Amino acid sequence: MATALSYQQWFEKKGLTALAIAIVLGMVIGNSFYARIAPRVSRGLSFSKQTLLRAGIVLYGLRLTTQDIAQVGLAGVAIDATIVCSTFALATFAGTRWFGLDRTSAMLIGAGSAICGAAAVMATAPVVRARSEQVAVAIATVLLFGTAAIFVYPWLSECNQNWVVIRGGARGFGIYAG
Repeated sequence: MATALSYQQWFEKKGLTALAIAIVLGMVIGNSFYARIAPRVSRGLSFSKQTLLRAGIVLYGLRLTTQDIAQVGLAGVAIDATIVCSTFALATFAGTRWFGLDRTSAMLIGAGSAICGAAAVMATAPVVRARSEQVAVAIATVLLFGTAAIFVYPWLSECNQNWVVIRGGARGFGIYAG
């Protein structure tokens, strides 16, 4: 449904992708009639959360080849590593010092922010021996800010076309956002 809607002119004009539309539809369904269908879909949802999500991460990772890495070069790999490590460190520092989070929750949020969202939180949880409530808070936090970014980045891209804060047009902004 989200994919079909994303091809409609109004959604295209607003820069809303199928992912953004799917998130909104999920929020509407989850907060309206989900309780009535939960017993019938809980096994499938659990399977999707655990098995399909992990399989998707592995399969997506397999798409990355040594040629892809060579194409971005050593500088690109170094920049990526620096961004991931500094984002993780900043989130852990800010979470524990400024926001009063316990270290485990801050590390989970840092991993989710630095790497790839909720999937990274779930992958990190056993390593840091996180409790289920810590995982839930971290996933909710990462998803909240990730969802906001899905709606804010297209708007920022349009603003950048008008005010040119980041040079390079759409490509330059894409590199920045990436």
